[in-house]
Amino acid sequence: MALPGHIAIIMDGNGRWAERRGLPRIEGHRKGADAVHDTVRACREFGLDALTLYAFSTQNWERPPDEVGALMWLLADFVHKEREEILDRQIRLTTIGEIDRLPAFVQVPLRALIAESAHNREMTLCLALSYGARENIVAAVQKLAAAAVAGKLDPAAIDERALAGALATADLPPVDLVIRTSGEQRLSNFLLWEAAYAELYFTDVAWPDFTRGELMRAIAAFERRDRRFGLTGAQVQQRRAGSK
Repeated sequence: MALPGHIAIIMDGNGRWAERRGLPRIEGHRKGADAVHDTVRACREFGLDALTLYAFSTQNWERPPDEVGALMWLLADFVHKEREEILDRQIRLTTIGEIDRLPAFVQVPLRALIAESAHNREMTLCLALSYGARENIVAAVQKLAAAAVAGKLDPAAIDERALAGALATADLPPVDLVIRTSGEQRLSNFLLWEAAYAELYFTDVAWPDFTRGELMRAIAAFERRDRRFGLTGAQVQQRRAGSK
């Protein structure tokens, strides 16, 4: 069976990983950055089309200011450190979320790397930053409503395709697999529309301990799934036979 073309990951458990070891929470996030590096490299080597990482949610702004500040510095550091890797491996960097809310010391290098990597085609790395799926769906609906009010869009033409095209993820391939680490089994306002038919994989492994081997286990589980998209198993088999 084919590999997932687009994997999305909820990178959970950094703080708890650190607390269990008697370390400051930020140390868990710092160790998690290493897991990000290894996962991006593995996905590129496996030949995936896209990888989306839930790096910072809209709700994360409510965390203690010192933790938020430290996360922003880690993000800026990640952009600087990964620049050469991203460009050398022909990875296109993009983002979803309210990037304007990020501090300038993050925005400037982030936007620069997005521009530098814009023509890369081997894989897309999408960072969800200050992102919330509900907020993004609301923004998409507002965009379509404004076009309708301006007479540029017939309300009757607003369908699933139109809404999907108004989302921040419009230029990304369909999400095939959503992975969440650290034992929680919920989407936490991540890609709610896009994950409608994605396979979900939950692991007890905290994100800092997420290795290439763990990624391969998730992909192997995906390959064992029977993705029917609302059809019967017999219909899926008929379609597969007809496409050969």
